[in-house]
Amino acid sequence: MRTTSTPPPAAGPGRRAFLAGGLAAAGLGLAGCGASAAGGRTPLRQWNLFTGGDGARMVEMHDAYTREHPGVELRPTTYLWGNPYYTKFAMGAAGGRAFDVATLHASRLRGMGAGTLIDPVPADLLAEYGVTRDDVLPNVWDKCVVDGELYAVPLDTHLVVTYYERGACERAGVLEPDGSLVATSGPEEFLDVLAAVKEATGHFGVVMDTTGAWRQFWSLYRQLGGEMTFDGGLGLDDDLALQALDFLRRVCDDGLAPPASDAPGTPANFQNGIAGLMFAGNWELPTFQTAGMDFGMRPFPGIFGAELGQGDCHVLVLPHRRTRDDRAVRTAVEYAAWMLKNSIVWAGGGHTPAYLPVAESAEYAELRPQAEYRHAAEDVQFDPEAWFSGSAAPLFAEANSVMAGVHNGSATPEEALARFRRAAERLIDTPEPV
Repeated sequence: MRTTSTPPPAAGPGRRAFLAGGLAAAGLGLAGCGASAAGGRTPLRQWNLFTGGDGARMVEMHDAYTREHPGVELRPTTYLWGNPYYTKFAMGAAGGRAFDVATLHASRLRGMGAGTLIDPVPADLLAEYGVTRDDVLPNVWDKCVVDGELYAVPLDTHLVVTYYERGACERAGVLEPDGSLVATSGPEEFLDVLAAVKEATGHFGVVMDTTGAWRQFWSLYRQLGGEMTFDGGLGLDDDLALQALDFLRRVCDDGLAPPASDAPGTPANFQNGIAGLMFAGNWELPTFQTAGMDFGMRPFPGIFGAELGQGDCHVLVLPHRRTRDDRAVRTAVEYAAWMLKNSIVWAGGGHTPAYLPVAESAEYAELRPQAEYRHAAEDVQFDPEAWFSGSAAPLFAEANSVMAGVHNGSATPEEALARFRRAAERLIDTPEPV
């Protein structure tokens, strides 16, 4: 049995990514945004944060894009996910000569300088290439709009979901006749399912990343109807927050989940069979397909109401340009539209395509288990709005740090909530860097 509590090391990029990053570092700033590529082709500098399986799919899509666009010289560069990428992004965007289009999380748009470091996306030009508001889920499109202007093109939705291993769940008697996990209503029914699965595995019912507890907490808090605001201090419903934290405490105290399981250890624990269920992001899907597991997926359980799960969107953004460059902008927008239209490849990694003609296509409906949870994207729960909130942002890190104690027993829900409040108040009092 493997349970771990060491903070996850940053995933390193593959050889191709390191080569791309090295070349970009060597050449950063040597060519202006409107520079011409060899042979008269239009240069397109693209930055992303995709390594591992996502990186391989991005390379596959880029290879296809390059074949279809002989007049464009695509120059992709991959950097490490999290703060290394966001720091590089801010520096590159501030310099105005680093990239023509880049990947970002929708939750980081405001904090990374929409309107200062990031330019609006010309919606009429995007529509010219076949992507409009009607082609994207309203909640996802709206997340890309800041102060009435479109600042990003959404590529996908990714969120925390439930994985279930059919063998253990069948032995536990918690599968429907079609092989899907039974739906539950309320915390007690779900805990009963976990107890039955624990008996079947001999270890635990569910495993989750306890060093990334924010995802579970925000999902549960939002199911309870909780809001979080930062104007004039932290606006948080303590009673609802304590209900969410106490559920996470109870799952571990009752021996239904490991009290310590980090980001790399959690999928390993699920794959090794110590738990029949797992809470994790839908991007973990390829790991278990590669391992040949018999598993299914469904939305994060509706423990306190609707099946709401915390999540985010990968989006494509344009840097602020000091001088107008219509050719570069047109090439970048056409690239973004092409990526959306060809995102069935991207869906293979577990992400739900933001482009509805792909997400609602017969081809996507045949993807299993992706199609089993695609409706969860309609209710993805984005992090609260603030410059310090969102994927890999300070609030995310602070919450994970203090809420891990609820899982491992080093802090009561009340203590964890008090520490989170203090951390959030410090962030509120910190001047916005961008």
